[in-house]
Amino acid sequence: MTIFAAAMDRIYANPSMAAAAVWISATTSEKRPIRIIARAPDRITEFGAGRFVSDTMMVDVRVSDLQEPRPGDLIVIGADSFTIQGEPVRDRERLIWSLDLRSSA
Repeated sequence: MTIFAAAMDRIYANPSMAAAAVWISATTSEKRPIRIIARAPDRITEFGAGRFVSDTMMVDVRVSDLQEPRPGDLIVIGADSFTIQGEPVRDRERLIWSLDLRSSA
């Protein structure tokens, strides 16, 4: 295990940094508890001459917790459900997935 991987394990174990969630497969209905770091940056989209600001929901998940997330899978955080949209992207070290989510409600 690299030093970076060990640091990520400690960050994801810290309740002040990461939160508990549940991943549910869209194809097999398999469920698995995971730890996430949630981010909610604003996204600016240009359309013609206009610019629109929209809320987003992004989460980072360790690859060791979730090997193959797919678009359409669900992430449940507390009482809120989110669907993975777009293709999951891994970081340079191949340790963390970044998932773009949309509300399932």
